Amino acid sequence: MKKIMAGLCLIMAIGAGPVLAADTKLKLVEVITSPERTATLQGLVDEYETANPGVEVEIVSLPWGQAFEKFATMVAGGDVPDVVEMPDRWQALYAGNGMLMSLEEPFKEWEHADSLTQKAMDMGRYAGGKLYAIPYGFYLRAMFYNRKLLDQAGVDGPPKTMAEFMEASRKVSELDGKYGYCLRGGPGGLNGWIMFAATMNGTNEFFTEDGKSRLNEPGSIEGIQFLIDMYQKGYAPKDSVSWGFNEIVAGFYSGTCAFLDQDPDALIAVAERMDAEDFAVAPMPIGPAGKAFPTIGYASWSIFNSTRHAKESWDLVAHLSSPASNEVWSKRVGVIPIHKGADQDPYFQTDQFKGWFAELNEPQYVPTIMPTYLEKFGFFADSIALESSQEALLGDRTAEDIANEWAAFLTEEYANWKKNQ
Repeated sequence: MKKIMAGLCLIMAIGAGPVLAADTKLKLVEVITSPERTATLQGLVDEYETANPGVEVEIVSLPWGQAFEKFATMVAGGDVPDVVEMPDRWQALYAGNGMLMSLEEPFKEWEHADSLTQKAMDMGRYAGGKLYAIPYGFYLRAMFYNRKLLDQAGVDGPPKTMAEFMEASRKVSELDGKYGYCLRGGPGGLNGWIMFAATMNGTNEFFTEDGKSRLNEPGSIEGIQFLIDMYQKGYAPKDSVSWGFNEIVAGFYSGTCAFLDQDPDALIAVAERMDAEDFAVAPMPIGPAGKAFPTIGYASWSIFNSTRHAKESWDLVAHLSSPASNEVWSKRVGVIPIHKGADQDPYFQTDQFKGWFAELNEPQYVPTIMPTYLEKFGFFADSIALESSQEALLGDRTAEDIANEWAAFLTEEYANWKKNQ
């Protein structure tokens, strides 16, 4: 009897084998990685797998600091994923190389297509004119401010102009062990240089009609000098020359700095460590022309056209992009959501979100999209601008010097892009 039972169990186990094995395996690479993001993504993927028996999704997480190089190495070596978390600055590179699948056709049939905001659709088509990506949210810069530090320094509320920003930073920096501004001198710092250059120059146009970069115009140089002065006058911590995202956010919630310009993703870490009444978020300060140009970035879900499972990959992207999934993702990861009416959620109706929505709705604030359609913009942001801006902060180069270098590079890249249109 025992032998019979053992045999039956063996037959059942063999018979169950194909049912337990996944028929389809997808690889999803995330590149803006943190434990909270990975856990949130895994939860959404689990929902997808439950609704799609026979499909298994492997999540590969790359650390953001080395993600560009590591992902490029993966792709060059033939280890190409089905779905990738696509930063805006990479989109033109992979779309331009013909590696991304156009999502125009499946998007037309998607039940939530009409729910997506126009801005989300525009950005999904930003590189190459076709829908190569479904954005999952927007990273819009606004100014965090520490109410307690401003009170201690005798500053009456957040600065509304660039001149007020410099003066408020000076006053806070006179407090023992405190600084005005959490400057991002390390990786990912280009946004600050671009914002202040545009704000002082009075325009967010990157190129003139004849294709010349505007980054070395006098106003732009003045904006670059503004940041250099902030650092060299001691209004930002000395080691902020190498600070990245984690360091500037920690500098703010620890009370080291009074001001931090960041996207909504910083709010999660700040809100965990500061009482709501002790900080808020204001729009970026305006410049001499009465305008501010906060950068707006985005990341998306894209599909590589080498996938052997196009339908399942699209179904995964559609699930991650649905209103329900995007609500979870936006709140836990910290982005402005992509679906119409999402801003009416009580979660976003607080002082901590006022700055971002003011920038989206008031005319003096003009959200600025980086020229990520240029194929080498990622290299410019992560290598050229990083190294030269640090040299300028340390006094080894002038604002005019690095502005000329940046303008020459971008002018050449723009000419190359125009040739291919």
